[in-house]
Amino acid sequence: MTVMARSAMREAKGVDAIFQSYICLACGLIYDEAKGDEDSGLAPGTRFADIPDDWACPLCGVTKADFEPYVQEDIVRKARPAAAGHTGPPATARRGGARRSAGTVIVGAGRAGWQMAQALRARDASLPITLVTACNGDIYDKPLLSVALARGIAVDKLPREPGADAARRLGVKLLAHTQAVRINPASRQLRTSRGTLRYQHLVLAHGAQARSLPHCPPALCWHINHLQTYSKFRSALAAATAATTATAVGPQRIAVVGAGLIGSELANDLALAGHSVLLLDIAARPLAACASAEQSAQLQQAWADLPLRFIGGVQIATVTGLAPYPHAARAGPSNQKQITTQCGQGFTVDHVIVAAGLQTPNRLAQSAGLAWNNGIDVEPETLATSKAGIHALGDCIAIHGQVSRYIEPIGRQAQTVAARICGTDAVPFHLTRVPLRVKTGSWPFNAY
Repeated sequence: MTVMARSAMREAKGVDAIFQSYICLACGLIYDEAKGDEDSGLAPGTRFADIPDDWACPLCGVTKADFEPYVQEDIVRKARPAAAGHTGPPATARRGGARRSAGTVIVGAGRAGWQMAQALRARDASLPITLVTACNGDIYDKPLLSVALARGIAVDKLPREPGADAARRLGVKLLAHTQAVRINPASRQLRTSRGTLRYQHLVLAHGAQARSLPHCPPALCWHINHLQTYSKFRSALAAATAATTATAVGPQRIAVVGAGLIGSELANDLALAGHSVLLLDIAARPLAACASAEQSAQLQQAWADLPLRFIGGVQIATVTGLAPYPHAARAGPSNQKQITTQCGQGFTVDHVIVAAGLQTPNRLAQSAGLAWNNGIDVEPETLATSKAGIHALGDCIAIHGQVSRYIEPIGRQAQTVAARICGTDAVPFHLTRVPLRVKTGSWPFNAY
């Protein structure tokens, strides 16, 4: 009996007349029975109970067992849809006392920034909200960047919603392509590249940035941590593929420096797409920080039939260009790079991707005098920083010096901060251990 047939039978019997939602404990994706999941072949109305046990989360790949029932919190007031073309707060936000309020300013338009805006709007339809971001603000799922090639996802299909559309939907003033420069907590002002903003509450959600390595010049290496850079990288690969057709140069040779979670996933995805991949790491095995020795060995065995070579126990000494050219110039043989290791090995490749982990930029935090402990130091249950009126969430924070750069906590963090800002019942944040899905398509597995 098919999934839909089972669901139809349950409906005919009057079982579970109300559709339910379930949340992935690993990445926060919500499966809504009413909507189903087109990517997984689950039609609208498919009950979660009727989904096969071997079904996987379409975003992060964990199993059905890693989902739990999800109940949307009751909200204080429903936000009214913004008028077409309007990217500021709803009309109610411009009347009376709300007009004089500086409102809330959010820095960052990744998952943390948009979830923060959504949580605030759900609680207060008239709260002025401004979102400042250095990018265009488009909403997309970052985990897809390391599996998009193997899944055949075109770059233009990665955004789920344009930033301007999300701003209209939520009644948010979006300042795209705008840099946050400095915070003055005494006057509650944020200086940006487009002027100074007053705030009643400031939320830092700017995330973390790709860590640089001293011997890997940024002009010669890719640091893929967001959609904009990934798009440029895919364009370079596409240009090289076109050149290959004409010159018979062969597949692109790509070195990935760093065999952690992101580096291993990217290397696997590129190899599945037919590129020749060299994966380098200082550790003796891939995923040494999050996987067991047995899991690393099984992963390497799964890579045996791919054009993917792992070399562990090496450090980069130099990366040099074999011809003078600007970064991300035309693809092809003239863009080759030479990698040398401290032990004397040498490799010639077309692209170098540095995947050496993340680090939190400290410029904004320092400008405000915020307490710092391996990231913006926040109070564990409230996510308040050391300065009044400033909260932080997502990849840029640290709790007792520990960072937790996973997707799942972000939604809960946004609810915690929104409750504090809107003065509703407190929603204390608690760190929980969540499953980590390693999305190496050749052999995906869970690391807990």
